[in-house]
Amino acid sequence: MDYGKYRYETSKKQAEAKKKQTVIEVKEIKLRPKTEKHDLDFKIKNIRKFLEQKNKVKITVRFRGREIVYSDVQGKETMNKITEGLTDIAVIIQEPKMEGRQMVMYVGPK
Repeated sequence: MDYGKYRYETSKKQAEAKKKQTVIEVKEIKLRPKTEKHDLDFKIKNIRKFLEQKNKVKITVRFRGREIVYSDVQGKETMNKITEGLTDIAVIIQEPKMEGRQMVMYVGPK
């Protein structure tokens, strides 16, 4: 067998395999605990768009200054509002948890 022909066939197989694979990205949405309802709805709409494109989404609620005192109340409340808005299209990969001064949750497409 000709070595040039072998290299050509293997490169064609690799190109075909690369064409069929999908790359899953992790998109990130950042917000604050006192984000208003309309802005939160807009963020949920963006999260839906990312999930429809088959991407995972990292949702980050950042606490600044004295907001950290209310992290368990306001942070969880914000995360619950987001999960309620995404129950039909998303699956929670990682439950909300604190990482320093921010609360992080990962969601993925169903």
